[in-house]
Amino acid sequence: MRLAHCSDLHLLSHDGAGLMKLANKRWIGAANLLTNRSRHYHVAAFEQMIADLNELGIEHVLCTGDVTNLALEQEFNFARGLFDRLALGPHGVTVIPGNHDAYVAEGVGLFGTIFEPYHRSDDGWDFSEEPDAHWPIVRIRGELALVGITTSRATPWFTAYGRVGEAQLARLKQILVDPRLAGKARVVAIHHPPAGKAAANRIRGLKDYQEFAQVIGEVGAELIVHGHEHRDMTEHIAGPNGPVLVRGVPSGTYEHDKPHRTARYRVFEIERGAVTSEHVRVWQRSDSRFAAEPGTTQQSNYGT
Repeated sequence: MRLAHCSDLHLLSHDGAGLMKLANKRWIGAANLLTNRSRHYHVAAFEQMIADLNELGIEHVLCTGDVTNLALEQEFNFARGLFDRLALGPHGVTVIPGNHDAYVAEGVGLFGTIFEPYHRSDDGWDFSEEPDAHWPIVRIRGELALVGITTSRATPWFTAYGRVGEAQLARLKQILVDPRLAGKARVVAIHHPPAGKAAANRIRGLKDYQEFAQVIGEVGAELIVHGHEHRDMTEHIAGPNGPVLVRGVPSGTYEHDKPHRTARYRVFEIERGAVTSEHVRVWQRSDSRFAAEPGTTQQSNYGT
């Protein structure tokens, strides 16, 4: 099975956005859009990524959040329309929220409703009697057991941190040892980086990264993937049978003057319940297409 991972698309559409919608924390993001973001994040890159994914016949697509910029309803609707172009449909595509999707509290509900088919757990994975019980989500596809976490919270101005929370961490631990996941490649998807210096950043990191690491240390996983930092990142978290690989991917729509950050996504190969290799596909803007990036194929045994 091939799992494609992208993140931080920041799909831009503000049609019909009135000034009153910007009369809160959103004005900071709006200013950033005018001065920076709107020039560097390109919807065309995601449109061409969709074509590439459809042509390759990838078996599952995962996006680890920040599909919007300001968590406006029209942004969510615009992003949803683009995701609906993926041939796999919601059963074969998973989307979890990022901090920009909760730029204000309203965004949490908008993401939850508009993207509901893309973060719906499989039947039998119901925590409805518990608080904030939709998360983590569990989606089992062949040899892949995808566990999606939300760290998406409305935060104070000039901050972008995330938090998993005690209840969600307890459910994560319960899920990862569930017998129904035996023999599957357990891939944990999270928006904020859960390890390294980025995780510990007080302004934009993961507040309870140590508690997350404790859960992984007790029960393990085959792979953890994240976004948020818009960089290719590699860290490890100690697992019960060895280190668990933590991989961050750059933005799927960025293009400016830093070639190593040009829009890209990563493909993981999963065989016999383990992640066995990976490679990166990068946007060739001049050719309006994505192509394999030379030298990015890695063979490895990620299992723990």
